[in-house]
Amino acid sequence: MAMAISASRFCLQAERTVFSLSPGLRRSVSLPARARFISTSTASNFQFRLDEHTAHSSLDLFKKDTGIIYRMMGLDPTQVQDNPKRFREWAVVFGDSKISSGRHYWEITVKKSQEFRLGVAEAQMSRDECVGTNSSSWVFGYAQRKWFAMTNSKVVPVTLVGKPDRVGILLDFEAGVLGLVNVERPCIIHALRAQFKAPLCPAFGLWDGELLTHSGLEEPEGLK
Repeated sequence: MAMAISASRFCLQAERTVFSLSPGLRRSVSLPARARFISTSTASNFQFRLDEHTAHSSLDLFKKDTGIIYRMMGLDPTQVQDNPKRFREWAVVFGDSKISSGRHYWEITVKKSQEFRLGVAEAQMSRDECVGTNSSSWVFGYAQRKWFAMTNSKVVPVTLVGKPDRVGILLDFEAGVLGLVNVERPCIIHALRAQFKAPLCPAFGLWDGELLTHSGLEEPEGLK
């Protein structure tokens, strides 16, 4: 049975105004405020690496496929092994593990990038689209020194104090919740609600610098 999360366990933003962002955010509409729920299902120590077969040609993997670096020029797409899983138009990469149930948590070091998206997407999402621009992906992003939540090209600002070096992602599949987590407090800064119906993968978009993923972690006590 799902249970409501109390306000004390959230770092909530008050505003729901819409703003325009750079690449891929050509349409922005407001989202209604909704009650947020997280189930009492037990979290697993979810582990994944980044899947090179899905990585756009502008992205390089490093540190045993747990990190990604954006290369402005990238590789000539004709020199990259052709694979139907690979993103062709957008600098996106997926994790190599699928999620179809349960509650899962991972973290990302973001301090070396100023433009990125983090979240989940259906494993069979079109490789010609960017995460956040369709109804099969749910992300939190950072661009122009502002955080936002995004799905199906609908954007909601997320208020943060500055930019942390590291953030967490909490996914509760059955409860239909994807949360952006402050890893220092800890608390859920913002949550997206959805009805997840297909297997999901961790998903990342990167347009400068680098990101480093951290999986196999215990869920912080403050989120339970």
